[in-house]
Order: sequence, then structure tokens, then C-alpha cells
Amino acid sequence: MAKVSVLVVDDAPFIRDLVKKALRSHFPGLQIEEATNGRKAQQVLSRSSFDLVLCDWEMPEMSGLELLQWFRGQPEMAKVPFVMVTSRGDKENVVQAIQAGVSDYIGKPFSNEQLVGKVKKALQRSGKLAALQARPATPSVGTAQDSISALTGGRPAASPPSSAAAKPAPKAVTPTVSPSPAAASSAQNVRGQAQLRLADQQQACVIKTLSLRDALVVVRRAERLPQVFESVVLDLEQDSDQSVARINAYVHAVAALEPKLDCEWVKVTLKFVDQDQDKLSYLSRLIASGTAQQHYSPGA
Repeated sequence: MAKVSVLVVDDAPFIRDLVKKALRSHFPGLQIEEATNGRKAQQVLSRSSFDLVLCDWEMPEMSGLELLQWFRGQPEMAKVPFVMVTSRGDKENVVQAIQAGVSDYIGKPFSNEQLVGKVKKALQRSGKLAALQARPATPSVGTAQDSISALTGGRPAASPPSSAAAKPAPKAVTPTVSPSPAAASSAQNVRGQAQLRLADQQQACVIKTLSLRDALVVVRRAERLPQVFESVVLDLEQDSDQSVARINAYVHAVAALEPKLDCEWVKVTLKFVDQDQDKLSYLSRLIASGTAQQHYSPGA
């Protein structure tokens, strides 16, 4: 019986581990390979064929959009499903991907159910789902250990796509400042507009401390609290130029802001997983500016 294969492309090991774990749990017979950026994926695709490509948008060396454009230019790949997995949910970006020939779209952060649903849909359209489901289940080993390694092995850890509602595209981020050693080594007290996005909800938040590696934010207590190791996206906005950066992260710790049972505010520690230099430069600029917003401030 022919193998059904998928290529997972993302510069963040954390995200690749999340995707692989979900796919192995729901599709035991699926053959999975990975690439750390668009350029590496191009090399893999040039020597091997796949039944599905799951690809991040923002990556060093070659973006997901550039890979998609090249991919659709290859006659043998013209009909292979290509699903974009990204934190970009603006209408302008979605239109770009559609025009380039994307098959479907998954927004970060995503749940296992959302990912599996998109994969089933893509494989069904290409006629590969029945062949995959007919394969006998084989146990998958090493997945949990790989995920823990990505979470606790230190930098570089990597980047964790929630379907975001279409909205006017923010001004493109074109940072010119390189990350400084001081900014990378110590968190700064920074306040600014921010939004914490989970797979099933989004919340305005206050940034209490910010570094190139992590952030401490405060959110209002909601019906569902963020869970440790859950993938999230932190949307950061600068008032000076209205630019927005979407930083992929995972939840490292959750605690009440005050030592009382009915505390209304929750502290959430986030560990960043992006390795994109543009995002790191943007973070460095934010840290250096120390913007002093009062939006969403607890107790204000």
C-alpha cells in the first residue's frame, strides 16, 4: 500500500513538535518529514514528493509565501495540497496566499481539532484520506520526549498558527534595530497595548516585563485560563507608528496577581519561540522605547 506523506515546514521546533504530535496521534500511518525554513523545504521537495505540505509563513531565508509561489510553479506539484499555518490573519495576507495558490489556511495558535480537521479536508480532496485511514495503526515513539526537549532545552526553542477574524492590515513591521545583548539578557518594565491570543479566545493584556526571550503579562480572569505549555500568540502594537508584531510563544506559568481566591487578575509568563530576526529586532525596539501606555492596566 502506498505511503501517505506530509512535509511540516516551520522555523520553530516547538511548533513542529506540536504539529507532529497531533498528526501522529490521529493518523498513525502518516509519514512525516520536516524542514526548518522555506529554503530547506525547497531542497527536500526537489528530491522527494509529498501528499501534503503544512507550512509557516514567517521564516528566515525563504518565507512560506515565497515557497508556495515556487511550489505552484513546479508542474508535478501544481495539485498537491499546500496549507499555510501562520499567525497572519489579516485579509490582505489571506488574499495574497489565495492568489499564490494556497489550498487552505490555519491560524496560530491552533487546537489539535482545528489542525486535524484541516488535514482531513486536504487529504480527502486529494483522494489520499481513504488510503491513510486504511493503514494499520503503528505506535509512535519519541514524540512526547521530543516535545519536552523543545520546551525545556533552552534557546533556540521555537515558534508555536487561531483563525483570526479578517481585519484591516496593520502597517508592516520593518524594524531596523538589531537586538542588543542588554535587551536579551534582562527583562525591562515595558507597558503597551497587547493582545493574548489562544486557540479559542483572545484577551487584552498589560505587559509587565518584556525581553527577547519571554514576557510577563497580566490578563483579566476569564472562564478559561491559559494552560501551561499551551501555544499562544502575543500581538504587540506600538503607538508611534501603529505597527504590530505577532510573537509566537507558549505558556510557561500562570498565577493569581494577588493571594486571594477571588482575584480578578492573572499573571501569565510567556516563553517566546520565534527565531525570526525581524521579530527579534521589533522586540528590541519595543524594549528600548519603554512605551508607557495605561491601556488595560489592572486597578486603573
